[in-house]
Amino acid sequence: MSQPVKATRTERTKRSPSSGGGESAGSRRAAAQRLSMRRKLAAAAMELFATQGYEATTVDEIAARAGVARRTFFRHFRSKEEAIFPDHDDTLVRAAAVLDAAPPHEHPLDTVCRGIKEVMRMYAGAPTVSVERYRLTREVPALREREIASVARYERLFTSYLLGHFDEGAHHDGDDDPLLAEVAASAVVTAHNHVLRRWLRAGGQGDVETQLDHAFAIVRETFGSGIGARPVPSGSRPAAKVSATDEDEVVVMVARTDAPLAEVMRTIKEALKR
Repeated sequence: MSQPVKATRTERTKRSPSSGGGESAGSRRAAAQRLSMRRKLAAAAMELFATQGYEATTVDEIAARAGVARRTFFRHFRSKEEAIFPDHDDTLVRAAAVLDAAPPHEHPLDTVCRGIKEVMRMYAGAPTVSVERYRLTREVPALREREIASVARYERLFTSYLLGHFDEGAHHDGDDDPLLAEVAASAVVTAHNHVLRRWLRAGGQGDVETQLDHAFAIVRETFGSGIGARPVPSGSRPAAKVSATDEDEVVVMVARTDAPLAEVMRTIKEALKR
């Protein structure tokens, strides 16, 4: 990946009314009421799934447990398996807002790492519910499939963002940018999900934020500088070069902004051995 250029080929994610900006107090209140009802329905669904089983529970029973009509349920969810994940739509909007508001100097991979933290905050905001939901998704294939579909939405969002921040001049037929963007986005999501599952298996205990930062550091070290770096053609300027004073007391290195970190470090180590 060449050094990301923030202002080129960016497919900015459109803000929804709930993502901030110029929204009115009325729209914020409506969004809060909508989320409150979705969570109420989700809580009712989880109670029934836990006590009488997923297959035996009907939408009518979920609505009745929540104290609303059947039509109210279907205004918020298309199916009973969807009801167990009430916050994903709103969390996806918040993650997109993080990407949209990213500062120009920030590396896109760092932006994506910040974006997916909105997902972790969603789970960490209600540990007991999250742990119970995790148990249910392990037991019910339909819920597991719904969870996988939700993860895929985040991956598509982050892949699109990373691809939109490649150096525009590097695009050509047969270019690997789409593959590299997808691999990097998948790495961020996989790191997040690994930490999330470990935290859920521990009953929602532990400093999940620190664990997540550690996982992201590994992703950035692996992909942040080297991913997509193209080989330097023969005769072109090197990614990094070193010069020294006559006394060899000071070493000065100059590197291109798109130089892979591994290549830069190798150049430094070789210079220090001379």
